[in-house]
Amino acid sequence: MDLNADLGEGFGIWRLGDDEALLDLITSANVACGFHGGDPSTMRRVCAAAAQRGVAVGAQVGYRDLAGFGRRHIAYAFADLRDETTYQLGALDAFCRAYRTRVRYLKPHGALYHAASVDESQAAALIAAIDDYDRDLPVLCAPGSVLAQLATGAGLRVVAEGFADRGYLPNGTLVPRTALGALVTDPEQVAARAVRMATEQTVVAVDGTVVPCPVESICLHGDTPGAVASAELVRAALLDAGVTLTPFA
Repeated sequence: MDLNADLGEGFGIWRLGDDEALLDLITSANVACGFHGGDPSTMRRVCAAAAQRGVAVGAQVGYRDLAGFGRRHIAYAFADLRDETTYQLGALDAFCRAYRTRVRYLKPHGALYHAASVDESQAAALIAAIDDYDRDLPVLCAPGSVLAQLATGAGLRVVAEGFADRGYLPNGTLVPRTALGALVTDPEQVAARAVRMATEQTVVAVDGTVVPCPVESICLHGDTPGAVASAELVRAALLDAGVTLTPFA
């Protein structure tokens, strides 16, 4: 099982989360590329720290929306979203190469993640960017989503992920961040959910329903309260359960 987290989402003198501490615990880092969060110096710092630890770096691409942290939907034209995604891939890869590594996968962020799960045009724009840049890049996304289906159809590798620190609806989708139960903040509960995902491939929804969750990677959000404490418990619990932690890419 892979353990991933969203990192490098600060901007300028503003830091969000403890990137270095999380890099000691995860196997893949979803690094912001400057559009929803992050900046050149932050990208360099996180890429250097990830390379030093042998953590795989993925491009966490998002809408051009720093003020809204990429969590507000934007109705992009196909070509614009394709090109802005390609731009973000290239920017992050430049900093990776400075430390003898490279971008290993793509994961959309926030509102783009949710839009690409249901919107064929936005999902297709992401796939077109990968097709232009590097067809060997896997796509990290929700299982069964439109993005997963189109990527599979395009011959790309799809890596399904689950969220140990997010609430799920009975249909297997995430509880909207504005709704009650969107975040799971108790570290013990987050760890138990991660173990269940890894060993049983299921998750318990907010109504108590047991939902299938066939995933290869488990995400912990770097901006979730107590993210480091949760990650420490999740890692220990997975190892105690006999789960091997390794990057998928």
